[in-house]
Amino acid sequence: MRLRNVPGAKEEMLVNPFVVQEPAGKKGAWAEVFGTKRPLMLEIGTGKGQFITTLAKKNPGVNYIGIEKMSSVLIRALQKRAEMEVDNLYFLRMDAEEIVSTFDKGEVAKIYLNFSDPWPKDRHHKRRLTSREFLARYEQILADAGIVEFKTDNVGLFDFSLEEIEAAGWKLLGCTRDLHHNDEMNAGNVMTEYEERFSSMGNPICKLICAPDREKKAE
Repeated sequence: MRLRNVPGAKEEMLVNPFVVQEPAGKKGAWAEVFGTKRPLMLEIGTGKGQFITTLAKKNPGVNYIGIEKMSSVLIRALQKRAEMEVDNLYFLRMDAEEIVSTFDKGEVAKIYLNFSDPWPKDRHHKRRLTSREFLARYEQILADAGIVEFKTDNVGLFDFSLEEIEAAGWKLLGCTRDLHHNDEMNAGNVMTEYEERFSSMGNPICKLICAPDREKKAE
């Protein structure tokens, strides 16, 4: 689906108070950006922001950062953020490949990946946010007990992700191919805009939770 360009969106990214400028300079110091040390969680590919703004309102004891590379999409999340009276949510307009230069070792407690671009062509597999290349990046910034949660309606991408988790030496902590009919996995679930749309069409939602298997790699 082609994204519509929003006039002035790129310029807004440079002045909006909720978009952190030069994020690489904040590596290891995100607690200072928020003004308090709390668990730090990321959503990579935050889109229009429904998911992460809901989480920020529900969990004031957690710091959240939404990462989105498309200004014309992120502008919608910023509109939602402007209406919130919270101090625990900022955004980064950047490519996810830059996360290792943006966050320090062990600085992130959780990473959310919601309805990520499937990059369907085989030659683009390294761009998929659940590829072993991206898992290696996540492992560098996740805390010892850090996890990744991934949701999608794309069965092919979900199968690919399960294969990559095993190949990367990660452990699978939870998995379902029908989230909304799995009481345990669906407990406390916050839906994204895409999730609401796809589930209303009858599409089952897949979800997995995974983490680096640090004990196995230490052997």
